[in-house]
Formats: sequence, C-alpha cells, structure tokens
Amino acid sequence: MATRIRNIKFKLGELFCGPGGIAVGASKAEVTKGSTRYSMEHTWASDYHEDTCKTYEVNFPGVKVLCQDVKKLDIGSLGDIDAFAYGFPCNDFSIVGESKGFDGDFGGLYKFGIKVLNKYNPKFFIAENVGGLTSANEGKALKKIAHDLERAGDNGYDLTIHKYKFEEYGVPQTRHRIIIVGIDKKLGIRYRVPAPTTKDNYVTTKEAFENPPIPLDAHNNEKMGQSSIVVERLTYIKPGNNIWQTELPEHLRLNVKGAKLSQIYKRLDPNKPSYTITGSGGGGTHGYHYKEDRALTNRERARIQTFPDDFIFIGKNDSVRRQIGMAVPPKGIQVIFESVLKSFAKIDYDHIPASIMEEDYNPNDFNNFVESISEASKDDIETIEDYLQRKEYDKLGLKLWAICYERMEQQATNHAVENLNSGYLD
Repeated sequence: MATRIRNIKFKLGELFCGPGGIAVGASKAEVTKGSTRYSMEHTWASDYHEDTCKTYEVNFPGVKVLCQDVKKLDIGSLGDIDAFAYGFPCNDFSIVGESKGFDGDFGGLYKFGIKVLNKYNPKFFIAENVGGLTSANEGKALKKIAHDLERAGDNGYDLTIHKYKFEEYGVPQTRHRIIIVGIDKKLGIRYRVPAPTTKDNYVTTKEAFENPPIPLDAHNNEKMGQSSIVVERLTYIKPGNNIWQTELPEHLRLNVKGAKLSQIYKRLDPNKPSYTITGSGGGGTHGYHYKEDRALTNRERARIQTFPDDFIFIGKNDSVRRQIGMAVPPKGIQVIFESVLKSFAKIDYDHIPASIMEEDYNPNDFNNFVESISEASKDDIETIEDYLQRKEYDKLGLKLWAICYERMEQQATNHAVENLNSGYLD
C-alpha cells in the first residue's frame, strides 16, 4: 500500500506584494520529510499600483488581491494566515539617489506589517528591503525596525537578519537585499541562513538569455525603438562597460555635472551576472544588451530576475519595466522559503552565520538594561552614560533611560534630566 502523504500548508498573506516575485518563489518552495510535505498556500495580497495588482491577479487566480493604499487598508478583514511576507517600500532606504530613511514618504510603511503580525500572529514572516537599510539613518533604521518586529505578535519573534547576495543563490544578477526572517518565539524553531549555492559558479547573463533561448512568442518581449544617436553611442561601448569608461566622439558625449551613475548606458557582460535591474529607464538606465545595440526587452529583464517565461506582466512598457525592477527575484526568495520550511520540518541544511548579528541591532539590549538599572548605584551613572553612547542609542532611547532613573534616588533622576536639558542628546 502506498504511503499516504500528509500535507502541511502555510497560508500566506502579503503586503506590498509587487507583481508576484515573492509569490512565485513561495509557490515553488516545497520540502518533504517522511510522509509529510510542507508547502505554501496563497491567501491574500495587497499593493497600491493598478497594473501590478492586475499582473498578480492574472498569474495567481483565486488569490484575494486588494489594490489600494496600505494606509486605507482594513487590516482586520484580510483573513487568517500562518505566514506573512512583505517587501516594504525601499525607496527611502536605497543607496541609489537620495536616502531619506524614516523622513521620507515610504520609510515608516514597515509599521503596517507590524499591524498584520499583531492581528494574525503568523508562525513566521519574511521581510525584504534594500541593502542600504543597514546604513539608513546612520544605522538606526534597522535597529528600530528590528526592535519593533522582535516584539510583534502575541509571543514576539526570533529574528535572523542577513544581507543576501542573490547572485550566490542562482540569480544572474548582483542584487543585494536585507532579508529578515522571524519565527514565533513560542515555537522554539531556529532558522539559519542557507549556504550559497552558486558562489563559485555564478549564472551569467548569457546563460540567462540563451540557455534556453527566449521563445519568439514570449510575452513582454517587444524591442523598444532606439534613437539613431543611442544606437551609434552603443556601438562604441564594450560589454561590461558604461559611457564613462568609453572614448566617444564629441557629438555622442553626455554633458553631465556632478555624480556619474555607473549604470548609464552600461552594457551587460555576457560572462558575468547582470548588474542590478531597477524600475527606472530614463537617462540611459534601461539596461543594454551585451551583443545587440539596444536596450533590454522586458522579458530579458524578467529572465535576469528569474521570472518564468509564462509569467505575464500587465501594462505598458514603462509600467512593466517598473514592476520587474521592483520585484524580488523568485529564485532567490524560494531558497529562503525552502529553508524556513526545512526549519519547521526539522530538516538539517547547509548554513552560514547571519551577516547581521544580534549585537548589531540589539533588540533586547535596552530591555535588559531597564531590568537591571534599578540595582545600579549613583557611582554607576557615568559608566551607564558611556555605555549608551558607545551603543549609539537614539534620542528616544535615552529619554526612556532617563525615565528609568525614577526607580533610583532623586539625585540620579535630576542628573539625567540635567543632561536632557543641556543638549546631551542633540
């Protein structure tokens, strides 16, 4: 008699879902241990961009897709989930252009994910953002986000934070992203960062485009028209080089002052992974073929992002380019989902240390300090101040520290308030 398979499916909800990069990776993630199969099942997803929502709906029929501003979203009516994923908008944390961190329009949107965690208490979550998050607001952004995520839900979450280099996981692109994996503390399950699979054998852009070749009738594979001056300019630029590395005739040069972005009219190198594919396209940032004198098609961009050829993007050329550039590479995120499932199934796998250790973001450090401060003496005050300065706590943290002094003698409280008033925190 054949063994009956027991299926454990984690119901997945997504905020800021994009066109479906996370969804594709999650849908392909599956592990089996004995007679038990672990996999993901999509329940609901939300984004605010109309074409993006339509793309998601076309490729994931039956999933509830809510297309609206997250600030107007009724989080309480989304539906129960076991797993949650969100690539909260990264514009304000990106190293491309001006980084505004929490001061920008998008910096605080991660808090809507906190609301989901508090409402539905999923067993695990995966949060994605750009590599620049580690340095945003002088490193304080990541500390604040980690602090809030670690305390979300009924039981809190054990966090594993790592900067993934997706070219080391089979993605033909140097795309680096911070991924935060959180597992309900009550479950006592430990997630480890999966070891790279292609660190010494990158998938090249030539392999991505030619193995196998893109079908002639593939969706979203239209070649965009190029002006004669762009075509002429590209004839001078060698594969892997950009316009600034190329000697050009006077009439083909760009008159640009200040910073010169390395991606301007940069051609792909056929023997290396692509540089990072973005959602922009103006000013020579479309991404350019290594052999043909033209910009990449959207299907070629999708190949670089590891979307399957039967994945259909909805919208005009610019909209599709935006969707592809802002998506999470399915093949990269699949490895992470599979590692989470292996953690739940108690299947061992090759792993490496997380690149961002707990001491780097200190989610428990301040709480531990609060617990111990009541035992501190007046002689410890200066030592405590030095400690907090070295840890680079923000203004709010030091105000909380001052409040803690209320447990101590009035003299200590006055001392803290004096520091507050004297500009110590500025």
